[in-house]
Amino acid sequence: MTRPWLDQYPAGVPHDVAPERYRSLSALLEESFKQHAREPVSVCMEQWMSYSELDGLSAALGAWLQGRGLVPGARVAIMLPNVPQFLITMAAVVRAGYTVVNVNPLYTARELEHQLKDSGAQAIVILENFCHTLEEVIDRTSIEHVVVASLGDELGFWYGQWITFAVRHLAKMVPAYKLPRSGPLGERTIVNFRQAVSEGSSKPLKPVDSHLDSTAFLQYTGGTTGLSKGAVLTHRNIIAAILQAEAWFKPALNRVGDLRQVNGIAALPLYHIFALTLSLLTIRWGAHMTLVPNPRDIPQLVNTLKRRPFHVLPAVNTLFNALLQNPQFRQLDFSSLALSQAGGMAASEGTARQWQAVTGCTMIEGWGMSETCAIGTNNPVTSKSFSGTIGLPLPGIEIAIKDEEGHSVPQGGTGEICIRGPNVMTGYYNQPEETARAFTSDGFMRTGDVGVMDANGFTRIVDRKKDMILVSGFNVFPSELENVISLCPGVLECAAIGIEDDKQGEAVKVFVVRSDPTLREEDVARFCQDNLTGYKRPKLIEFRDELPKSNVGKILRRALRTPTPQ
Repeated sequence: MTRPWLDQYPAGVPHDVAPERYRSLSALLEESFKQHAREPVSVCMEQWMSYSELDGLSAALGAWLQGRGLVPGARVAIMLPNVPQFLITMAAVVRAGYTVVNVNPLYTARELEHQLKDSGAQAIVILENFCHTLEEVIDRTSIEHVVVASLGDELGFWYGQWITFAVRHLAKMVPAYKLPRSGPLGERTIVNFRQAVSEGSSKPLKPVDSHLDSTAFLQYTGGTTGLSKGAVLTHRNIIAAILQAEAWFKPALNRVGDLRQVNGIAALPLYHIFALTLSLLTIRWGAHMTLVPNPRDIPQLVNTLKRRPFHVLPAVNTLFNALLQNPQFRQLDFSSLALSQAGGMAASEGTARQWQAVTGCTMIEGWGMSETCAIGTNNPVTSKSFSGTIGLPLPGIEIAIKDEEGHSVPQGGTGEICIRGPNVMTGYYNQPEETARAFTSDGFMRTGDVGVMDANGFTRIVDRKKDMILVSGFNVFPSELENVISLCPGVLECAAIGIEDDKQGEAVKVFVVRSDPTLREEDVARFCQDNLTGYKRPKLIEFRDELPKSNVGKILRRALRTPTPQ
């Protein structure tokens, strides 16, 4: 197929990447640990960890896991926020030859049970704050080994002890729990994080035979259309995504010079594929990341940003928006900010304009999925303004716009965005029928996103298929409405859904969060009349103090479709 997007690549960006340069993700990690041993890899609550420390601690934890008798490829769940223990555990599981199963720490018992049972995880590393949830379901899972971490474990002896004490006894953020030591599969191992590392430090990390086609991660989808599915991501997939991101982002960071000096802000949760891939890119560079355990605390996040220059800030649109509403954020020094990377949800033009005005840095929107290691398309990082598109396919990736039968539509036509490349998953774990439905006969993965590609290869998302509103036979896409209404003066955030309508089949309802308390329904309606064609204008406008969001910050339209109890 032709690849018109290649002509639009910034100078120096390669057309393809070669994941074969590494035999496995383990090899990439170990190369970086050795090359950058003296450099810092992370800072969390002003406590630093070096690459050498990450090397030693992950090797020790990996040796401990190997000592449990887990077979190569066994699944190990990680249920941790953005703390140093996450990086240690992730590296330990990969280096020991096992498969990482990332778990959202805020899962309910039902959600946790499904993911542990579906993945067949035999071990879990979990923050003690969430052990009460695990207690509810552990006997209905295959979990045989539990490593319990405390928030302060890797934050220095005295400071770490103080943080753990404060979280347990002052903030009372650790609900009581009692994990059963005996389970359906026999005696269960339950140890704290420091004990496991200590025991493993006296044992060598055994060499493993991981290769590019070995499974590195089971990355579970958000489950917006039902129970979440585990996307099988191989070492090849992950390495390809790292190299694709590196190739694409480098032009923005040329002015930094030595990439080891880059400070990336890890405010998005590391269990999510967006932040996870960028954290691995940081490790490849020998740079460091600022770990933010609670990004919802915007004043504390702003205080963290004040402490030192930061160069890369990845975020979802709602986080960019929240920062812009903080007066102290607007006073920060943005001279070092080289890359403001938007992803995870559609970025709005209103937020992008404000961001550029405040920071002087263009918000660069990209698109990807758990199934593609977060990598898919991205706007050129040399862009000087927000484009409103999701950009161009990254090196080694092909994008095709296809119809329901899997045929490519004519250029400029609307259809499903389909993707093919070395970063695309091999399938859904233990779900052959779902996997078969996910791919076209020529090897493209169906994304469920509806879009259109222009003659230069830039793709614009129209919306998710399932979110489309049908008004009198006309297709109305919520993201288009939200992008337009976000520009209305006084609107902070908005979300559009379809509601039943006797005359039109469906009508549009818009939920609005105000930044100006004097904004009236009539003001929004007048703005829509001026900017939207008749059938796209909302029939109902409802003001809310906030919109329901996932833990990653995505607005949950499905929650808005459920009537609020009176």
